[in-house]
Amino acid sequence: MKKVIIVGASSGIGRQLALLYAQQGHKVGITGRRGNMLQEVQHQFPDLISIQRFDNTTEDISFHLNQLINRVGGMDLFILSSGTGNINLSLDWNLEKEMIDLNVVAWTEIVDFIFHFFQKQRKGHLTAITSIGSIRGEGRAPAYNATKAFQANYLEGLRKKSVYEMLNISVTDIQPGFVKSAMAKSYKRFWEAPLKKAAQQIFYAIERKKKKAYVTKRWWFIAQLLKILPDWIYYKI
Repeated sequence: MKKVIIVGASSGIGRQLALLYAQQGHKVGITGRRGNMLQEVQHQFPDLISIQRFDNTTEDISFHLNQLINRVGGMDLFILSSGTGNINLSLDWNLEKEMIDLNVVAWTEIVDFIFHFFQKQRKGHLTAITSIGSIRGEGRAPAYNATKAFQANYLEGLRKKSVYEMLNISVTDIQPGFVKSAMAKSYKRFWEAPLKKAAQQIFYAIERKKKKAYVTKRWWFIAQLLKILPDWIYYKI
């Protein structure tokens, strides 16, 4: 039985992963801002799922995570599935700041806390959901892609730190393409994956302790294309 902590599990990918791990018989601790939605998840597996309601950007993160870890009885696997993204054609600073506060400032505080925790117990698996948008900048959502690039690079830095210091800490970067979720708004998008299918592939990637995984798998081809696409073509897309 693993002890799994998931930040950002009131809806979307985090919620589906919580249910998948509970279905496998693991103990799961989940967080989110919406207590009623956390309770809905918990009610499906009341003996396996514990909840802790808090807001990453305004509350004491270390206090709440310690509370949840103690309630679960420890932590073997941590999954960070909390974030926000907005199209921002007008470069509205309030929208940019909202993404930076959650996707960079709070995000970094969380992963640093988790990494220190795993250092002390001499083992662990840290996973974060970033985005294929981390590969290149996007004029329609500058802060979103930039914050995801920060996350992807930070995870690689932690992975290198773990290897260099010979720590038994695995680091997994999950980079989804388009997934049908509440954050995805209402319009249909290219190669948009059903939420349950995406969560299942993420689950398998985590269990195999992959360093990086694109979800769904066919987004691997898009990732390779984005890396080599000339600017004069990319800027017209």
